[in-house]
Amino acid sequence: MHEAGLSNDLAILALAVGNTRTRWAAFRGRELLRSYAEGNSDPVALARRIAQDADGAEVVAVGSVNEPFAGPLVVALRGCIEVPVQRVGEGLPLDLTHTLDDASTLGQDRVLNAIGAFARARQACVIVDAGTAITVDLVDGEGVFHGGAIAPGLNAMLDAMHRSTAALPALRHEPPDPARGPIGKETRHAMMLGVRAAAQGMVRLLVERYAEVYGAYPRVIATGGDAATLFEGDGLVDDIVPDLQLIGMQAAAEAAMAAGDAEDA
Repeated sequence: MHEAGLSNDLAILALAVGNTRTRWAAFRGRELLRSYAEGNSDPVALARRIAQDADGAEVVAVGSVNEPFAGPLVVALRGCIEVPVQRVGEGLPLDLTHTLDDASTLGQDRVLNAIGAFARARQACVIVDAGTAITVDLVDGEGVFHGGAIAPGLNAMLDAMHRSTAALPALRHEPPDPARGPIGKETRHAMMLGVRAAAQGMVRLLVERYAEVYGAYPRVIATGGDAATLFEGDGLVDDIVPDLQLIGMQAAAEAAMAAGDAEDA
């Protein structure tokens, strides 16, 4: 049964706690009203900031791939927000049909992306999440999650090169100037071009392989902090959806409400 007093047009504040930042959005039903993102530094200060956007919410839903930060954040949220604060996978169940050998280690980010992508597209999708790590997953035309691939993100690749060599510098990713062309003329430029080519080439190869296995070309949806810089204007990617995880949370909450209504009937 769902929480008493929740409306059929659910007002939800959804939070996705990532490895380096937290993203949150306010929904009224399926309409995304506004969204924000901030780095993970002080959970108490972030909870107070998020509380400013909780006016009118009937429930706050928190999904996470970073429990050391999410735990204190949830405690702080419950201390400054009067409405229920529910953890995804606990108070807010996730219903995802899959073909995995072992789903016990499947991250909530990948689950929520899959739920959100299929809820909006209603067709087979490849979901590319370009953040601290890059994941490339397949959901078929029935909404079944088939798994995918996990690789280092752009900054993780740059960090690995610096740590594994004596001469390559420590860098944070910045989009290279297109006017400089595709051939790096100095080390920094060459490293930036290299990690971008590695990410873009991997995604293209995996999409092609998934299409071969599936027998049709799925819709490609990209999300994550580096999605725009990697795939804006790339004909491979059909949609760039920054708030895909949060859309998945809204869809999960809607499904939980529908299941509760069915139990009540």
